[in-house]
Amino acid sequence: MNLLRLIHLDKEEKVKRGLSHTPSEIAQQPHTWATTFMNFQQRRPEIEAFLHSKGIGPDSNQRPIVFLIGAGTSDYIGQSLVALLRQKWQCEVSAVPSTDLLTNFEDYILRDRNYLWISFSRSGDSPEGVTVLDKALKEYSNISHLVVSCNASGKMIMDHRNEPRVFGLLLDDAVNDRGLAMTSSFSNMVVCGQCLANIWTLEEYEPILQSLVATGEKFLEVADVCAASLAEGPYTRVCFVGSGAMKAVATESALKVSELTAGRIQSMSESTLGLRHGPLAALNAETLFVCYVSGDRRRQHYEADLLREIEKKGVVQTRVAVAIKATSEIRKECEYLLTSGLQASIPDAYRPPLDVIFGQLLGLFFSIRFNLKPDAPSPSGVITRVVQNVSIH
Repeated sequence: MNLLRLIHLDKEEKVKRGLSHTPSEIAQQPHTWATTFMNFQQRRPEIEAFLHSKGIGPDSNQRPIVFLIGAGTSDYIGQSLVALLRQKWQCEVSAVPSTDLLTNFEDYILRDRNYLWISFSRSGDSPEGVTVLDKALKEYSNISHLVVSCNASGKMIMDHRNEPRVFGLLLDDAVNDRGLAMTSSFSNMVVCGQCLANIWTLEEYEPILQSLVATGEKFLEVADVCAASLAEGPYTRVCFVGSGAMKAVATESALKVSELTAGRIQSMSESTLGLRHGPLAALNAETLFVCYVSGDRRRQHYEADLLREIEKKGVVQTRVAVAIKATSEIRKECEYLLTSGLQASIPDAYRPPLDVIFGQLLGLFFSIRFNLKPDAPSPSGVITRVVQNVSIH
């Protein structure tokens, strides 16, 4: 069964099988990216003014330290953006999980430096995110905040509407995923982050965004067919690898498979070159291996080398390469090579919203294979849409 058929099931069947939200939230992504860009454009002047007041700007010589903050998938948003923001803003940028800040806050903050925290949160109600934001506002006057969220009623947006050190950037309600797993909320917050990175040259980013939308629509069709087929295979684990921003995609993809299958498929992720340094031992004959292939030819050589080595050692069942364009070197080193078929030119730093679709679809179809309900795939309630029961000490 493909994505389109899942979306067009009758309402009663969707509710019964837990398919009311997740398939459509995956499918809607490309056209929602355009909406996120348009909404950002409308607020661009006030965003620019806020950033300029905090030392972020093309002519600033006193730029703050920038932290990209989130938990779980929201942390991986930051990881996918950190290099792009560092290069575009020309300042120190780090992705710091709110879960680490909650336990080790003082380890990260220098009292004599100014900071801008960009917090990503689908719900705006994550207990870790809410707590560290409140603590920073109460105890650290040198930290300013930009909150990116999908939920208009979330505490991180609502509780600080009149706080001059906090700027709330709310995405369209359509991308406030109702399913447990973050899908369109992930990719749209990444697109919003890409807009932030390019805020001073947004006109130059627009063609990239248009390519992402067009390529995403085509890639959905290809990835849908492949993921549905692979999910029927004899796999018990999946390994994702990638370099740079693609490593963040690998991490998020592994989480999607783990969440949506309630752990029935063991998943892992690593950097392309990091896999050999121990994690390679976890691969076996029941492993589906997915490599997010760089568009940079030099990096591709490393990826081809790894795919070739894995085949030579016979340590996985199937190799899949996800690429922006097909190349003969990569094609001969894998069983499946997925591209959109378009001759798009999208730099690696901008590919996370696009490439992650394959990981999301694998998670969805594996979930269906195990007769789980993708909208709420944890039968015992071990994981929930918004993390609960975190005691704050």
